[in-house]
This record gives sequence, C-alpha cells and structure tokens, in this order.
Amino acid sequence: MTSSPDPFSALPEPSRLQPLPMPAHRPRRPSTPGLLSRGLLLVGVLAVLAVAAPAAAGVVSVTVDGDQAVAELEVAGVGAELTITFEDAVGLTAQSLGLSVQQVTPLDTAVLSRLPSLTALPAGFPLLLRIEPPATGPLSFRGVVTVELYTHDLAYAPGCPLRLFSAPLGGPFRDVTESMGAGSYRVRGGKGDFSEFLIVVESRPVDTVIVAQLDRLEDLLAAHASAIEPAVLVDLEDVLASARDKYETNQLVPAIQKVEAFERKVDNHAGDDVPDVWRSARDLVNVAGELRAAARTLHFSLLWKNNGL
Repeated sequence: MTSSPDPFSALPEPSRLQPLPMPAHRPRRPSTPGLLSRGLLLVGVLAVLAVAAPAAAGVVSVTVDGDQAVAELEVAGVGAELTITFEDAVGLTAQSLGLSVQQVTPLDTAVLSRLPSLTALPAGFPLLLRIEPPATGPLSFRGVVTVELYTHDLAYAPGCPLRLFSAPLGGPFRDVTESMGAGSYRVRGGKGDFSEFLIVVESRPVDTVIVAQLDRLEDLLAAHASAIEPAVLVDLEDVLASARDKYETNQLVPAIQKVEAFERKVDNHAGDDVPDVWRSARDLVNVAGELRAAARTLHFSLLWKNNGL
C-alpha cells in the first residue's frame, strides 16, 4: 500500500477538496499485554495475502493483505469495491470481518427511519453493508479503521451530495465521510468500531451538519471522560471549544486547524492516556478511534463549507 500525506496536516490557507489517497500505515505502538501480543502479531503477518471464499451472499470475494482487506460486492447488478484499512490489526481474515451486504429500497421505512431528516437513499446504490466481526473471533485493532467504497453505479461531480453514513447495528445513522472523489464515485470514512454502512444523499444545510458534528464530538468526550487522563481531557475540551468558537465567528480556516490539532492530540495520547483498542469480544471501547474518526468527519464538513461547495 502506498504512503500518503496525513489528511490532518496543517492548513496555512483554504484548500480545495480533493479525493484523498488511502492513509499511510503509522508506526505501531507497543502492544498492551494480553491484547495485541507479539505472538498474535506474528499470526497477522503469516496471514498476508489470504484469499477466502465468502460465506455471505453479495460478497463475491475477499482478499486480505497485511492490515488491509479488499472485497468485491455485487447484489442485483449493483457492484462496488470495498477497502477496509487498519492502522494496526491482529487476527484479520476474510472470516473474522463478518462482512455481509443486502439490497434495500429507497422507500424502505425501516432504513429511512434511522436516517436524519433531509437525507435519502440513492436509487443507483441501494446497498446496506454490515461489518460485524463474530464475537468469538480473533480480530482486534488499534486506532481508526477506514472504510472506502468505490462504485461505477454512482457518479461524482463538484458539489456532489452523496455521503457515507454509518450506524451501530439497528441504530441511528450518522455521517462518517472524510473524503470523496471521482472514479466513478469513491467515498471514504473512518470508525473506531464496526457497524452498518450506507451511501446517502445529504440535503441538510452544511451548517446544520457541522453543528451536529461538533455536538457529537463534545458528547463523545463527555461520555468517555472517565477513561481519559484528566489533564489530557481538559486540553481536548479546550481545543474543541476553541474550534467551535472559531466556527461560530466564521473563522473557518482557524476552525479547521483546531480540529486538526484535536485529532493529533488524541493520536499522540492514544494508548496510556486515551484507550485505543477494539476487539471482537466488544469488551473494550476504542475511545481514541471514535474521537479521531469523528474529528475527521467534522474536518471534511468544515472544508466543504470553506470551499463554498
């Protein structure tokens, strides 16, 4: 996998949105005993380039190479390439992902009721993707897991309203987009855990989206405050409050830079100060991964507004 610049590098001036390459692997942090041991890492290395026959309908193939899995999906003539990229994964196989896909309809009330108002399902890509690793499986990871969908059944254009949404199993969907671009349509988003994914038509005003994403980050910090080292928590709260202040006073580039600083601070303190491990047993909360992923989505929306799209 090729290296790419950090999408949260400093923005000295307003930048134009561009489709971003997949993120580069970061140096691995020392493993926490009992979670990501050297022995398990060796298992992951030995699993390089594993190809398995998929068990779920609609999953044509799954190929695993190191910290990345690539799946070909097709249901009722609608197809996509799915790329799942980890910063540091153990036990990654085609089976341990628990990947499945199903067709939905644009009028499916069971799905629409879980979406925000002023959003809809695109008729050209009515697929619901689930990544639900088996609870007894070996998969665990640190940091952010990135999900990218690439399809010829949708088209990208400047101002494109399509976004990647995600939800806990059966829960409400939220925007997780961190980049998108042409070819014919490619979208990428990050998570600190796994869930359901949809491509959605977004019609809400961008300011409504940004406020909701700022609120989401504040809620995540509050919900996980007891798990974050107190001095780090205060620092993160201050940076996020400053980002909101810059946004509310229409200082968009400084707001973008504050969100970048927030993501970097979480990343720098991930591990000892901010929990950063997810595993299939669902007995750990990947706080750092959730915070960083939410910050990246807010970053995308602020760039979108800044660029006048």
